[in-house]
Amino acid sequence: MSCRSARHHPTGKVRVNANHKLLDVWLLICCDRCGRTSKIPVHERVNVRALDNERLRLFENNDPAVVRQLTMDATLARRAGHQLDWTGTWQLDTDLPFYDLQDADAAPLEVVVRFELPAPVRVEKLLTAGFGLSRPALRGMVDSGRIRLPLPVGARAREDFTFLVVAPPRSPGDVGSRPGGGGPVEGGGGRRGSGPTVSSSDGG
Repeated sequence: MSCRSARHHPTGKVRVNANHKLLDVWLLICCDRCGRTSKIPVHERVNVRALDNERLRLFENNDPAVVRQLTMDATLARRAGHQLDWTGTWQLDTDLPFYDLQDADAAPLEVVVRFELPAPVRVEKLLTAGFGLSRPALRGMVDSGRIRLPLPVGARAREDFTFLVVAPPRSPGDVGSRPGGGGPVEGGGGRRGSGPTVSSSDGG
């Protein structure tokens, strides 16, 4: 009776099979429950001349960087009927300067979000974690234009993006006042314009 587990992890190996001038290349994965090895097709029945010699050598030597790249290839996984599971594999490392969200005199702050790995993370979750805001407070700042995003706040991001934070508008007649809209944000001593980095472990 075959194992019904749907969860697999990469073995760290690539198999190359040559049949005359045709090559098959597979990424090997292992069942989490029974340990059975399966294959995810990378190249099927391709002419040996179609692959760069250096690329072929990396396949044959189970190059860790190539295995990692193939493991995170969502298109490759989807073609084989698999889906990458990034649950619990990411963390947010911030290097934000001190920035008072209540200060009407604060200069605009440009924040750059960089992904070390393409872990899909909801933008709202990133920003609430990075700024220490509640979801309603964050959405209020987005709706009012104080946080200007290049993509919807509810979207999932997996690639680098940049957004802008601007000071709250002054009320007529205000002098030196600090309207509401959040508290100060203090990071790890980074310069203005630096931003958080999303890092994660390998997904399988």
